[in-house]
Amino acid sequence: MPPVTTSVFELLKIGPGPSSSHTIGPMRAGFDFMHLIRELPEPDRLAADSLEVRLFGSLSATGEGHGTPRAILSGMLGSQPDACSSDTLEQFMDRDRTFDLDLGGKTLPFAPGMIIMDAIQHEYAHPNTMIFRLRTGDRVLLERIYYSVGGGFLRWEGWEEPERGEPVYPYATMAELKAHLRANSLRLHELILANEMAITGASEEEVNLGLDHIVAVMEQAVESGIQATGVLPGPIGLQRKAAVMYARAKQEYFQGPGFLKAINAYALAASEENAAGHCVVTAPTCGAAGVIPGILFMLKRHMGSLQTELREGLLAACAIGFLCKHNASISGAEVGCQGEVGVASTMGAALIAYARGYRFQVTENAAEIALEHHLGLTCDPVGGFVQIPCIERNAMGAVKAFNAYLIASTLDESYQKVDLDKAIRAMAQTGRDMSNKYKETSEAGLALSFTEC
Repeated sequence: MPPVTTSVFELLKIGPGPSSSHTIGPMRAGFDFMHLIRELPEPDRLAADSLEVRLFGSLSATGEGHGTPRAILSGMLGSQPDACSSDTLEQFMDRDRTFDLDLGGKTLPFAPGMIIMDAIQHEYAHPNTMIFRLRTGDRVLLERIYYSVGGGFLRWEGWEEPERGEPVYPYATMAELKAHLRANSLRLHELILANEMAITGASEEEVNLGLDHIVAVMEQAVESGIQATGVLPGPIGLQRKAAVMYARAKQEYFQGPGFLKAINAYALAASEENAAGHCVVTAPTCGAAGVIPGILFMLKRHMGSLQTELREGLLAACAIGFLCKHNASISGAEVGCQGEVGVASTMGAALIAYARGYRFQVTENAAEIALEHHLGLTCDPVGGFVQIPCIERNAMGAVKAFNAYLIASTLDESYQKVDLDKAIRAMAQTGRDMSNKYKETSEAGLALSFTEC
């Protein structure tokens, strides 16, 4: 099996919610296709008279609720996820409003409502498939088939892994990772940092600055969320809860139940910002973007964690996320929500343990416990919106992460019988066995029960 070569900043990406596979990936696809158009010979660009975009699978089933057409158009107009403002997608709420796409010497009018929701069941290589075609009459001038594979990662027909440096300590499993730690007397964050620098060519200072920026964006999502009130966008009419939960926690001086209420409030806050389409960090996805910010906020505000501890904890969390992505999936359309909130909770448990000073065995045990108790979790968003059960599920994921840390750090390490590699294999197998109806299609589970009421 090839080693992990994913960058920390590919796993932790900044962009608009509510779904990394449905907004960040499609926004990148729109941006990329327009770049390809502008590289065409001038006669082809000037001859173009229509642009066709088709969505398949989960993108078709839940794309409207997730904001996929708006994200694609935003990308075609030049927005990139890590540089767009929090309200970037809000200008595209009117499905019929047209915008002029600059092809380079010619413009084409395009509106979100022109994007075609195609077959949910299909034969393409990934559930989240997008087809972009530029035409003149019936003749196709340019076509690209994109796959939004989860966490904002984008692939396409003919895609090849970009050239990058080789990791200093190659690993594909937790067992191989631990062997490097023992053989080289390294701590987990040191290994991940060394690999990050080797793979991307970034300096240690650049990595640290990047991590600090990630922490700042996560904190801002929580801060904004615990102050915001009202109803979230969409037809469900879901009331924001984070501000109320935070106020109750504050009344209890963040003690006893108030401490747990605070963790819930922080995770709800970032998740509600995601549901509003505002700027969040994929950790590892937008749908799970409340878990780790909630935990970071709790560590910093209530447990006195220093910035260096948060950085090291994030690197440890990324090690866990890499393994889940590498050996299973972080895409709800592939494995259900066990790959989104489940993996976020797993990463969060590792983050807490590591930031609190525990070494890799307790960190792994905490991660495994969190993942084990998310196995089989389906992705069944009501109405295709990342709201019910997604927002409260983020809060539950944060609390489970904290509880997994408590169990792992309290009990003797030798009590642990299931290691992380086994739990990840179980997640992959469960995802393969899970009916497609429970993989981000809104065709079953709570999504169906809600509409039948």
